[in-house]
Amino acid sequence: MDVLELTEIDGGQRDLVGGKAAGLAGLIRSGEPVPDGFCVTTEAHRSGQVPRSEVLAAYERLGGGPVAVRSSATAEDLPHASFAGQQDTYLDVAGGEALIEAIEACWASLHTKRATAYREANGIPHDSVRMAVVVQRMVDAEVAGVLFTADPLTGSRSACVVDAAPGPGTAVVDGTQAADHYVLDGTEDGERGCLAPARRKELRGAGERIRDLLGAEQDIEWAYDRAGRLWLLQARDITTLFPAPPPSAKPGPRLYVEFGHVQGMRRPATPMGMSTLKAMLAGMLAAFGLTVEIVGIGGRLYGDLTDALRDPSTRRRLVKLMAVDFGPRAQRAVAHLLDDPRFAPRKTPRRRHAAAVKAGPRAVAGILGALARPARARARVLGEIQRLRQRPVTDPATAAELLDLVEHDAAPSTLTDAITWPVVTGLAVSAALPPLLRDIASQDEIHTVLGGMPHNVTIEMDLALWRVARRAAPHRELLLGTPPTELTAAWRAGELPDFGLDAFLQRYGIRSAAEVDVGVPRWAENPTPVFTMLANYLRVADPEQAPDRRFERAADRAESMLAELAVRARRRRALRGRLAGFFLRRSRELSGLREAGKFAGLYALRDRRRRLLLIGAQLQAKGLLADADDVMFLELPELRTTVETGADRRDTITARRAEYERELRRRAVPVALLSDGTDVETLLPAPPVDGRTLTGTGAASGRVTGHARVVRDPSDASIEPGEILVAPTTDPGWTPLFLTAGGLVTETGAVMAHGPTVAREYGIPAVICVPDATTRIRDGQLIALDGATGTVTLDC
Repeated sequence: MDVLELTEIDGGQRDLVGGKAAGLAGLIRSGEPVPDGFCVTTEAHRSGQVPRSEVLAAYERLGGGPVAVRSSATAEDLPHASFAGQQDTYLDVAGGEALIEAIEACWASLHTKRATAYREANGIPHDSVRMAVVVQRMVDAEVAGVLFTADPLTGSRSACVVDAAPGPGTAVVDGTQAADHYVLDGTEDGERGCLAPARRKELRGAGERIRDLLGAEQDIEWAYDRAGRLWLLQARDITTLFPAPPPSAKPGPRLYVEFGHVQGMRRPATPMGMSTLKAMLAGMLAAFGLTVEIVGIGGRLYGDLTDALRDPSTRRRLVKLMAVDFGPRAQRAVAHLLDDPRFAPRKTPRRRHAAAVKAGPRAVAGILGALARPARARARVLGEIQRLRQRPVTDPATAAELLDLVEHDAAPSTLTDAITWPVVTGLAVSAALPPLLRDIASQDEIHTVLGGMPHNVTIEMDLALWRVARRAAPHRELLLGTPPTELTAAWRAGELPDFGLDAFLQRYGIRSAAEVDVGVPRWAENPTPVFTMLANYLRVADPEQAPDRRFERAADRAESMLAELAVRARRRRALRGRLAGFFLRRSRELSGLREAGKFAGLYALRDRRRRLLLIGAQLQAKGLLADADDVMFLELPELRTTVETGADRRDTITARRAEYERELRRRAVPVALLSDGTDVETLLPAPPVDGRTLTGTGAASGRVTGHARVVRDPSDASIEPGEILVAPTTDPGWTPLFLTAGGLVTETGAVMAHGPTVAREYGIPAVICVPDATTRIRDGQLIALDGATGTVTLDC
């Protein structure tokens, strides 16, 4: 079947007619005004010959005259990849020979460099794509343009956006002509530009109708002919939008803040990981008497902070409280909404949370105890971690019994008071330093005090891996010359020499990048990232750049600065000086425990993951799953049904894996969203840009100049000593890369988050919250980083 009329195409023929033709046919079936036309199918493309007689006959049925000839590849107008402008379109094609040539040119455009690169960027195999071609009668357009049913810049689903220009609209689509721009949000805008108010209203109605019909926000090309009739030329999903929050039962607009920044995790969580994280976070907040609705959006964890923003007693403190973990980007977004009348303060009944009342006395006792006896508090923390590591664990035999255990520990939280309150105390004393030392110390000096911090389990892990690298030095050629994946295979086969790796994995194999997601393999399962990091360490040739020496120097600078600030504070005010000195010393004794709580929680996640994989293996043996780790793409109720009834979830798993892979490729994740999908940061005034200086927030003191190494996945990252690591974000699984890096730049984070904390402790400068750093900084580009001013200078 080489040629089909658009009216003959049914909903199951996408592979035959391609994305564009399938979309147009759907609009026709729904009664929408679409110009007449036909499709030269992928079967014709596969044959390599244009079916000349059939094409010319179809062209004659159209009445001849000028037509539009447009690509319609099978990988086009997809929900996650529009292919806008990647393949060719030819307008005002007239005559049979010109039509045949235009079809051949559309076929050839499937293999242009831009189309090939676009497929590679979106993970679409080249050999899976075929090209169909749509031929439609040209519309003699008076005015034409593009309609977005949601604002593609802000993400708002509350407004439609239209760009329009006189004529056929090609200049609007190609971006070669200034267009009249309209935001259709229901307010009156009067007569202006080339589009009358009545037509704007008609366009908005058409957009909303098609969006509801197709079930997704749409990018629609349209034209009004000389008789004033509206024609729809194309409709495809807007592929760049971040998913909108789920509908809330509560009235009015809502504010959602992304919680992944707290853990330095911007990648999506697996469905099983998401359900676990939601339960864990809700349990942690409840322990402090807080009730926050936790939702998954785009595979990321968001919390509804609307009630706290509207509560008169908390709204002004909210921005300050977010400094510790959420960071300056989220703070600026929330601060902007303080002046938004939609989030004006409202009086609400004060509720005393039973959990908070119960925890209060324990919190006071725990915090005062840690302040009074920090060494004892640290010993209790380490003792609890040791208990968790050595706790005997048994697994039942059947999938049903294993699932009973998993469900019983739906929110695996093993943090006892022995861990919680020393960790909280360390965070509190560090957060108290800036106000306590106001007018006494600069932010850069305070960051210096927080460098080289002892008692940090993540630093201890990194230095342990450094010791492994030193033991592995005799095998340097093997470890540097063999791909990490092959080294992993050799390790599994027991073919590698003993240089301490097994002992390291026995202690730290519960870790990984994105380790809070139970769906992510641990290093003990797949040590490929560890071999990559070992290779980086083996490249360190200068003894003074060895990680242990860098840590020692940072610790020496911190102790010297602490003594200087204590003297300076006492000279200024005696009482305040003594208090400042006390808090400075306690910060050195307790702040390093920040990582201990998360590390302790990883043992429960390890057990949960192991049991889920055992369930998955049993279901795989029964033919219900393709792989054991498919279980991570189900939620617990679905898994229960599959275990008990044998329900087949493989189609669901396939779809979720595909969505997960798409989200892994997403570069930008909003730190704050409104319930209509608006990215709050897009509402903020744009910062001044000089073309060479990027501005963020200084998070670790110092200045360094070096070549940038842009890394989006630490598992295969190679960093030469002294290179500046540029990353979307970092969590503890990234920190071994810091041992060879000269500095750190991230797009998100908070001053007290994992990455900046570890950067300070190694004495490397860090600037966080630099918007779009991984795209604005080129790999290998020479940059200068200033941790005091929070700036990154390009091409210095």
